[in-house]
Amino acid sequence: MSLDFSGQNLQGRSFKGQNLEGANFSDADIRGVDFTNANLRGANFSHAKAGLQWNWVISLVSISLLVSALTGFSSVLAFSSFFVFISSAKVLLSQLYTILCIVIVLAMFAVFFFVIVRRGLEVALKAFTLPMVVIGAGTIAIVGAAASAMDGIVPAAGAVGIAAAATGALVGLGSGSIAVAVAATMAGFLAETKTASVAMTGIVALAGVIAGGVMAVAVGMTQFFAGTAPVVFLSGYISWRTLAGDEKFTLIQTIAVAVAATGGTCFRCANLTDANFIGATLKSTDLTDAILTRTCWSQVKKLERARLGNTYLLKPLLRQLVITGQGIDKNFDGLSLRGINLRGASLVDASFIGADLSEANLQDANLSRAKLKQTQLDGTDFAGANLTGAYIEDWGITSDTKFNGVKCEYVYMRLPTKENPDPLRKPDNRQEVFADGDFGDFIQPIFDTLDLYHNQGVDPRAIAIAFKQLAENNPDAELEIVAMEKRGEDKFLLRAKTAVTASKSELSSQYFASYNQLKALPEREIKLILVEKDNRIRSLENMVVTALSRPSFYSNVEQVGIMTNNPGGISQNISGGHIDGGMQATQGDDNQQTIN
Repeated sequence: MSLDFSGQNLQGRSFKGQNLEGANFSDADIRGVDFTNANLRGANFSHAKAGLQWNWVISLVSISLLVSALTGFSSVLAFSSFFVFISSAKVLLSQLYTILCIVIVLAMFAVFFFVIVRRGLEVALKAFTLPMVVIGAGTIAIVGAAASAMDGIVPAAGAVGIAAAATGALVGLGSGSIAVAVAATMAGFLAETKTASVAMTGIVALAGVIAGGVMAVAVGMTQFFAGTAPVVFLSGYISWRTLAGDEKFTLIQTIAVAVAATGGTCFRCANLTDANFIGATLKSTDLTDAILTRTCWSQVKKLERARLGNTYLLKPLLRQLVITGQGIDKNFDGLSLRGINLRGASLVDASFIGADLSEANLQDANLSRAKLKQTQLDGTDFAGANLTGAYIEDWGITSDTKFNGVKCEYVYMRLPTKENPDPLRKPDNRQEVFADGDFGDFIQPIFDTLDLYHNQGVDPRAIAIAFKQLAENNPDAELEIVAMEKRGEDKFLLRAKTAVTASKSELSSQYFASYNQLKALPEREIKLILVEKDNRIRSLENMVVTALSRPSFYSNVEQVGIMTNNPGGISQNISGGHIDGGMQATQGDDNQQTIN
């Protein structure tokens, strides 16, 4: 019997490693609860409140204030120390050179700020920080050396020392601003409301500025405005954009969320397959390495403030999709949505070209006119979904893909073009539509068969002999030819049913190994093999030749089945089994291509 914790105050409890499959935590207060490595399959967390307990919130805010104060103090100290160094040097420095040094440092910092605004923090740190410091320090050194050569005002050694001090000033301002931004952002994430979040961010950033200002004032007002202002502007901007969800500042968000989740609700390495979080609050929650297969996130609050590890929830586009269920006309091409729960989602005109939707829950979803070209759909559940007008070119369905109760009037086998906006419609007659349940019957043979695809010089005799040998060597596979189809000028598809337990990959490998070997044999040896075999090979060879010359002759599955259903001969029974969906091209030694 499943455990019931609904509505309970469970703050600070530990369920580490426990089996809580199907447990009910709806409306419970699970702040600070440890679910590390717990089995929570099918658990109900609807409207639960996760996150930090108040003692942790107070502690982390206090730490952020302290960090902000210390980093603000140290960043302004770095700049002020540079100013003091050049103004109190034993050598006589010209006023112009002193001002020039300060201007160069601030200009380099301005460039750093500009790059952050335009390209983001990570780009600035990776590509521009070192060149900026080198250029700024080098400029000061060169100017100082030139001055030394001209009138001896600045000795060469002094110029090098000033350059080193300038480097320290730049690094101090930049790193200090970033550290203050992290502390301020973390404090903002801990707040309950958006207004409080902005206020908390401002308070923590101000703590760093005030601390820096106190130090600057002790040195002189000039240094205060010169050293503190950059920290104020840069840290404030970074915090503001991070709280707004700007992807250019994901590094700051990742660090701030990781710290803010310390002591919060922990689902690290937990199994949350089919768990329900409808309407739950998940701020300061750790989902690192959790199993999130078909987990329901509908109407979840503050998920962006949770530690999401490397899950699909990291992408704002997918996070918004699972929360709202709205994906109309959105582009998800090439994305990994494996195990995502989109039950009842509106995905009209959405594009999933090349995406991975394996093991996803698409029950009752509206996929009208969705582009599913080359979409991987192994184990995907379409029960009750609407697929009317969907484009299913080379989609990767398997025997584990569920089509129970699918609503579908028609589909297209190719993507639309300007010349052909309705390509390969099924049913072919535009006046007809699939009746209830017909689409499942229509699509079933596509993944219930072993498809042997030939190209580059089809040899009917080699096909007949190789298939006969395959049937004889694998009697348990119960091979039965169900269709032959000519494709293009020189391509041929042989489709056969197999037993449910048969490995289509292994059968395909065996077949093409024999086929390619037979094609390479001299004519004399082929004739010797034919002499030893019975008439069934010649019958199959004739069928392949006829299919190649008259493509429509063997298009009827029933007709081919009757002609080849000879006990003990080439064909036997029917199959199920797993495929890798679509046309997965695997080139063999000569002309092999398989569709498993």
